[in-house]
Amino acid sequence: MGRPYGLLRAGFPFFKTVGMRRHTNFPVDVALGKENRLYILCRNGDASMVRKYTVDEDNLGEIGGVATWGVAIITDNEENLYISDEAKHCIASFNADGESLGTWGEHGDGDGQLNAPAGIAFDAEENIYVADALNHRVQKFTKDGTFISKWGSHGDGEGEFNMPWGITVDELGDVYVVDWRNDRVQKFNSEGEFIFAFGKSGCEEGEFNRPTDIAVDEHGDIYVADCGNNRVQLFNSEPRYVEKFLGDATLSETAIDYMMTNAGPNRMRDMANLEPQKLFRRPISVTINGDGLLFVSDNCSYRVQVYKKHAIPLTEQEFGPPRRSPTLHQE
Repeated sequence: MGRPYGLLRAGFPFFKTVGMRRHTNFPVDVALGKENRLYILCRNGDASMVRKYTVDEDNLGEIGGVATWGVAIITDNEENLYISDEAKHCIASFNADGESLGTWGEHGDGDGQLNAPAGIAFDAEENIYVADALNHRVQKFTKDGTFISKWGSHGDGEGEFNMPWGITVDELGDVYVVDWRNDRVQKFNSEGEFIFAFGKSGCEEGEFNRPTDIAVDEHGDIYVADCGNNRVQLFNSEPRYVEKFLGDATLSETAIDYMMTNAGPNRMRDMANLEPQKLFRRPISVTINGDGLLFVSDNCSYRVQVYKKHAIPLTEQEFGPPRRSPTLHQE
């Protein structure tokens, strides 16, 4: 099924919160499993662990000791987990029960070597693209770590990077890279040929302050974790700015269960200004599933905020030609 000719964007409301302090301390990424399972990578100091939940907040346990400085987590078709460790300059893999399947990668700047790997992403053939942050490049591997190709160098021109962080691959095989210190996103084909870039430093619409992650959905919409601006920005495939998310958190079911056994925190919450409690504090990753659920790792609030996309695909007959004004109110 290809991308629609157009979209009727009906809304993108807040859906729920997953996790709480002590359960999901400092979440940095979310990977998706079957039957609505979630694998939340948490990094606290020099230790990283994975908390396993379902979307409905069934607690499935945890996997400890997965990395020193874990950055990103992805799952393959067998629901094995792959985690980038920027401290050990490697990619570690585990099955869903937490049994180690091995690691690959070594420190260096040669082909197949890594220097603080950050974002990782699978393509349709389950090759892994790695944002090799301090080598300022992207590398492509088989999932067992065999080097395939690379591109990029240090700089701010087309196809150059200054500490690439987040990375994703869309259903067409194109690769999107968050160019962290250049405050932009670059898009490439699967061979590393430059397609376009967007973004610049700032806090206005379409501008970024140290963006950290990216996701692309089946409609071609692009989601960027604009971490330094404490927001997530949504762009269409052109890429044109559409809207932003600032955070709308409620208490998770886990947090409510905890609060109901603790009178003191209930009183403190009753006395607090709740408006800022809803907002993102360092949203560090974005992940979207096939049901239109957008998962945002709300790092400094120890939770994952979830939104649900409501958009109706349109045919050419249902979607009018471009108008002279980009606003909804035509003059």
